[in-house]
Amino acid sequence: MTRKSKQPGGHVPLTYGERKKLTSYGTATARLGTDSQRRFGDCCLGLEPAEDPVATPSGHIYSREAIVSYLLAKTQELKELRAKYDAQLAAQERRKCEEKETAKQRSIEAFVEKDTGAASCSQSTHSRSFKDKVGKRISTETTDEGKNTLKRTSYWLSDFQPEYDDSETNLLRKGPPPERPPSPMSGNPLRLKDLVPLELNREGLRGKGQAVCAVSSKAITTQRAVVLKKTGQILLHDVYLKLAKPSMTCPVTGKKFKEKDVIELQKAASGFAASGEVTAKRYRPTMT
Repeated sequence: MTRKSKQPGGHVPLTYGERKKLTSYGTATARLGTDSQRRFGDCCLGLEPAEDPVATPSGHIYSREAIVSYLLAKTQELKELRAKYDAQLAAQERRKCEEKETAKQRSIEAFVEKDTGAASCSQSTHSRSFKDKVGKRISTETTDEGKNTLKRTSYWLSDFQPEYDDSETNLLRKGPPPERPPSPMSGNPLRLKDLVPLELNREGLRGKGQAVCAVSSKAITTQRAVVLKKTGQILLHDVYLKLAKPSMTCPVTGKKFKEKDVIELQKAASGFAASGEVTAKRYRPTMT
């Protein structure tokens, strides 16, 4: 009995050391450090400190220029896709009308043939007997028509496997395109008027440091934070509960707000597991 057959899972043809050397096989997992995580206040598209920051209803922060450019590009794509969908839908309706007309014409021809009576039966009997006497009929089917017939009937052959159609049938199968472009992070429909401008304060003289709370001036790293839509002020969640929520008044501007005007922003993550997802996985085929 060989060495490899004695180890646990004897069907595995490689040892542990050999598998570690083959780095191109097996799902790869890596631990993300703090430098690999997006900081609070960074644009979700540009991955840099947001300039003229805005927030979406889902709580993600973007630079205004980046998110507006994205929405304009996606709106144009949806417009072109909607035009293609309408054209393909009209073509499908035309084909259905043509099929109905063909079926109607066939039914009329069948009725006329049946209505002719004995003359039609005599003609068909004489023609059938003539064909039987001839024995061998000449096929008028072309090579392409024969291949199409095989594709429909002999689908198990490798040469006649159905191909994925990414043109009109796929568009019609998916249904009509959405009316509004999706949000880059949440996928929910997003409009320009849904964007909430933020008063984002940062540490440092040039405003490139960490984002800070508008009331306590504490740095916001992995803590929960909220924004008040009417004023754009960003508060730590604890500060909001203690100073803003009891009176429903913004501590900075003194303006009244309602519960629906509060948006909880997405938290940032660090290298610690308690802050959120800290591992990244990439699927690759295994050797077994």
